[in-house]
Amino acid sequence: MSTPNKDIEKVEVRIKWDPSPHGEPANDLDIIAATYPADAPYGSPSYLVHFDSRSPDGTITLNRDSRTGQGFGFDEVMTIELDRLADTYSRVVVGVAIQQREGRKTFGEVGSTAVQILEGYTSLLEDDFASVARSTAAVVGEFSRTGSGQWAFRADIRGFDADPDAFAAVMGNRV
Repeated sequence: MSTPNKDIEKVEVRIKWDPSPHGEPANDLDIIAATYPADAPYGSPSYLVHFDSRSPDGTITLNRDSRTGQGFGFDEVMTIELDRLADTYSRVVVGVAIQQREGRKTFGEVGSTAVQILEGYTSLLEDDFASVARSTAAVVGEFSRTGSGQWAFRADIRGFDADPDAFAAVMGNRV
């Protein structure tokens, strides 16, 4: 799915999932945002934002982090203020990775997974990870700066079989 939305200013990325069954290792999903420079939009990310971090300029912030999926509603929430992001950045790729501390776990093995990307009350993306059920990580979307300097969004559900560190290194690569 793609959207004609341009001039996107501020978005919220939200994920939710069910806790693991009693006695099983915790289900821990993480939102990861990778910011790429305009002079190398498909190279290495300038920086990553994930649990226990935020962007150096405060434009990307993880507002809520869960290590278990317990609670009501969305378990993890990230705010991305594209309108405040410096002109030196032209791409922000957003993904979700499952922590692999206790052995390999895929989206299909975690109950009730969902992701939403919202701009205000407008939904840019809603997905349940069913198309990447065998994956341990997935890109969910990409924001890119147009020639006029406005931001556009492209939904892009792509699965990866990688732990969070390996995923973060390749999530912005060309398909």
